[in-house]
Amino acid sequence: MKLVWSPEAASKAYIDTVKSCQNFKESGVAEFLSAMAAGWNSKLIVESWSYGGPIETSVGLAIAAHHTCGRHVCIVPEERSRSGYVKAMQEAGMSSTVVIVGEAEEVMEGLAGVDFLVVDSKRKDFARVLRFAKLGHKGAVLACKNACHMGISGFRWHGVLERGTRVVRSVFLPVGQGLDIAHIGANDGSVGPKKRPSRWIKHIDQQSGEEHVIRG
Repeated sequence: MKLVWSPEAASKAYIDTVKSCQNFKESGVAEFLSAMAAGWNSKLIVESWSYGGPIETSVGLAIAAHHTCGRHVCIVPEERSRSGYVKAMQEAGMSSTVVIVGEAEEVMEGLAGVDFLVVDSKRKDFARVLRFAKLGHKGAVLACKNACHMGISGFRWHGVLERGTRVVRSVFLPVGQGLDIAHIGANDGSVGPKKRPSRWIKHIDQQSGEEHVIRG
């Protein structure tokens, strides 16, 4: 089996997100990702978020989960981010999202069968979230926001995903600050993922100017 595209679901999610996000500034990104998540009938939608980040994409993903009767899960690094996220989502009229606090490895370990995953390249742990994601057997769609972020050096999908993950195609889209999207092929389960040497990715914090080396 593999993910099957539904234009009708995508259209409904897009329209609902446009209505819900009309007062927000992150135009385009939320609507696009919401339509993609709903269009691919994603049952487990996961995103990463940290304190102070925009909430529009989260609203769009919550709407997509509603249309697919799926789950929308957000992983945050600490309690302050959890409180800020919950408050922002409630103000936007969303309350069904599950919020989990913890490190990427620990949290992703308990989220098996991810169909749609959104990370923000401005977060230092975005590569680790991708690496430890347990993707669904039908395939998955991965999206990296802020792909134009100049603090990233050496990013490649094959460099951050678990060895054996089959990237069917990837594309960069000039939406928002750039969206890098990868479509992952279906896995029949006959061959399990193998361990691979870690890859190092350089990340420069735009606010502090500090350079961080991330183990992917």
